[in-house]
Amino acid sequence: MSKTGVNASPLAPAWLTVPDDVDALVPGLWPADAVRDDDGALTVGGVGLTELTDRFGTPSYILSEGEFRARARAFRDAFTEAFAAGDDETQRTTVDVYYAGKAFLCTAVARWVIEEGLCLDTASGGEMLVALRAGVPGARMSLHGNNKSDAELRRALEAGVGRIVADSLPELARLDALAAEAGVRAPVMLRLTPGVHAHTHDFIATAHEDQKFGLSLAGDTRETGDDGEAGTPGFTGSPAEAAVAAALAAEHLDLIGVHCHIGSQIFEPDGFEAAARRLLGFLAHVKDRHGVELPELDLGGGHGIAYVPGDAPRAPADIAAATAAVVRETCGELGLTVPRISIEPGRAIVGTAGITLYTVGTIKDVRVDVAEGQNAADDATAVRRYVSVDGGMSDNPRPVLYDADYSAVLASRTSTAGPALCRVVGKHCESGDIVVRDVYLPADLRAGDVLAVPATGAYCWSLSSNYNYLPRPGVTAVLDGSARPIVRGETETDLLARDVPEPAGQTGV
Repeated sequence: MSKTGVNASPLAPAWLTVPDDVDALVPGLWPADAVRDDDGALTVGGVGLTELTDRFGTPSYILSEGEFRARARAFRDAFTEAFAAGDDETQRTTVDVYYAGKAFLCTAVARWVIEEGLCLDTASGGEMLVALRAGVPGARMSLHGNNKSDAELRRALEAGVGRIVADSLPELARLDALAAEAGVRAPVMLRLTPGVHAHTHDFIATAHEDQKFGLSLAGDTRETGDDGEAGTPGFTGSPAEAAVAAALAAEHLDLIGVHCHIGSQIFEPDGFEAAARRLLGFLAHVKDRHGVELPELDLGGGHGIAYVPGDAPRAPADIAAATAAVVRETCGELGLTVPRISIEPGRAIVGTAGITLYTVGTIKDVRVDVAEGQNAADDATAVRRYVSVDGGMSDNPRPVLYDADYSAVLASRTSTAGPALCRVVGKHCESGDIVVRDVYLPADLRAGDVLAVPATGAYCWSLSSNYNYLPRPGVTAVLDGSARPIVRGETETDLLARDVPEPAGQTGV
């Protein structure tokens, strides 16, 4: 709702309304344990902002352990219950929830994942290394990647990783040879591209044909519809079919199932449902052609979270119920036993659990021409307030990578001032260094105030950099009034640790 008597800025996007209460923490954007204390300052997990900024400074990532664990349990319980239902045993199955470590991973988070009954998905040798350091059993890990090295595959085989998700025919051949060398059999799933276009940014849509991941399901034939016309592409002659034949023939591979991932930050259910039907159709094709009913199906992740007011992500229970319904219905139509199901939520577990704290520095008011169609007179201008903070694209590159929108609040105090349209920007030497593109903040915002940006638990720390030689912030976990570092913030000494100075007067020439 818009604040009574306050007009929206003509520079604001259509989805952004003037808040009734500029100090409010919008439900859905924040961890459930984020509240304001009696003095108006933000607290998370029972820990006050003053303690957090005094101990850890800014910028700083804060992660609510309670929120993370609650979201992990919500996905685990919802999918377990949804797939335990069914009229007969062939419609009921086990579900594994794999936390996608690429969203955010450290040893503490890996332990939380295992303690909450989830498995862990890794996408590199480094992520496997963190998981092994945390004591994650190999059987509860998976390894993804479109270009895995021999060293990464060897590490997975040595650790007894529960499944290796193969991305290509050459990888299957290499993995077979490495498994023979190690004297083991490698459990393999095939990553397939079902040709489903997800409603998300092109850079994070991963199931259409023209991209680097997976094995295409599109064959050289087309299935015939009920009316006799050629219908959807069939599977015969597809890269996916060739991979199944290669995996089944390999002496040291156990083909346990297939996998897909249609993208990230997706709200609509139709893409997930279409992908499930397409992959189950392929499992039926494999059964008919090879006489093998593959026992597992991984439907990936990509379920969205709320980043700004108005975002409406689906609840885990709704996602689980819809997924179970389409899987059971399709398996019934195809004469398949419902396979063991796995999903890979990462952002949907950790995203809302994280916030980032920044300290305000320079504030500038810039007069901007109002574009045609923004309900303004000819030659009208409006003011956009630029609020600079002490971080930026080095701790959150998502706005510049994906045009991602975020929100923010004044966290160190409350205000009785009216709202002003602001753009929160970083301190990097880039005009595109934007943290929050459009947000209403109190008009009396001043240097030294602390801002909090919600929903930064996923893909912020994991994509962070040292651009302009800024140290990467640490990550602090909060729970029941206690705060503890789980990733140490970098220092200037760390920045110089890998730099190799040359003796004076010496060059590489």
